[in-house]
Amino acid sequence: MSSPLSHPLVRTFLSSVERRTAALPAAWREELLEDLREEIAAALADDLAEDAAGDGDAAGDGDALGDGDSVIGDERVRQVLDWIGTPEEIAADALAEESGSIPPEPEDAGATWVTLGLAVLPVPLCLVPGVGIPLGLVAALGALVRLWRSAPWARREKRQATLFVLSPLATVPVLAVALSLAFDGISAPAFVASLLIALTLPVVGAIRLARSAARLREQTGA
Repeated sequence: MSSPLSHPLVRTFLSSVERRTAALPAAWREELLEDLREEIAAALADDLAEDAAGDGDAAGDGDALGDGDSVIGDERVRQVLDWIGTPEEIAADALAEESGSIPPEPEDAGATWVTLGLAVLPVPLCLVPGVGIPLGLVAALGALVRLWRSAPWARREKRQATLFVLSPLATVPVLAVALSLAFDGISAPAFVASLLIALTLPVVGAIRLARSAARLREQTGA
């Protein structure tokens, strides 16, 4: 009796999962593959038993298969594999579980641009006399809330974007001090220059997130 795991479709399926989960720790990947092997073997075991019983009856009538092997049809194997899930789905779930995040999903482009707009607004808002700094802090908080609730980005990208959004809190004071030392005292032009330089990181982060979200929409046709 042949093993269900020796079927060409099963071997191709398992190889695809193994290839797509190459980023997982080796022990975790092998555990996943072993679970899949057991699940596939269990699902197809009844088919092999029925085939074997049928072959035994046929042997009693003198019509046994010449090689004595039981063979599971391709269609049945495809049904079992489809029930388990595609290699892409299995790999995505495993990688998401390993990283502690959920797989990215596309969202409306308008919602993405609102989030990215809030991410770069804090620095320009600081130029508004009187209420600029409080408004900038509110915009930064809103950007972070929307960023972590939005679906198009993985957790790694969200962590990086958080650093970009918050970077002016560290870079503006440092730049202001450096410019004041260079020009013998802080001045309005020096302060504005420090804000413009500090805006670089949030803008770079917003561009990267915009490209990532656009690429995801293209891949899913959203």
